[in-house]
Amino acid sequence: MSLLEIIMLSFGLAMDAFAVAITIGLTVQKFSIKKALIVGLYFGAFQAVMPGIGFFVGTLFSDFVVVIGDIIAFALLTILGAKMILGSFKKDEDNDKEEASLGFATMLPLAIATSIDAMAIGVSLAFLYVNIIVAAVAIGVITFAVATAGVKIGHVFGGKFKNKAESAGGIILILIGLRILLW
Repeated sequence: MSLLEIIMLSFGLAMDAFAVAITIGLTVQKFSIKKALIVGLYFGAFQAVMPGIGFFVGTLFSDFVVVIGDIIAFALLTILGAKMILGSFKKDEDNDKEEASLGFATMLPLAIATSIDAMAIGVSLAFLYVNIIVAAVAIGVITFAVATAGVKIGHVFGGKFKNKAESAGGIILILIGLRILLW
């Protein structure tokens, strides 16, 4: 697999993280580069680590990882999406909502859910004799950049649409979960 193919693969894997980062940006009341970097670091780090896990461990249980991983990703994204939809109906009394969306308890399942496909790709890369270090670094760096930009993009639109944007973001998370489960 050439470097160009690895870069193209990296952008493909980053798209789920990008969509979720946009969703996070929709709900952030005050944008800061620090918040965007936090999101980028979570998604980039998990996207970089998961292919390595898939490469070294997943080959032993490749069929199991693919089936169970998709179900876990679907469940996590659906639960978080439903939570966002329900939260969009609440009044703006809750000023802690902005910071809670970047907390460990929220970011960890999102990072795991969006990187499970990267673990499955890691299994495939093992069979293609790809340098996993180069692939993992490319996947992580590209995902970091794309997710960081996604938070800003989401924030621009979120400021204009407020609760409707949060509801739309929840629907997007659920749809991403369905895509992972069904395809």
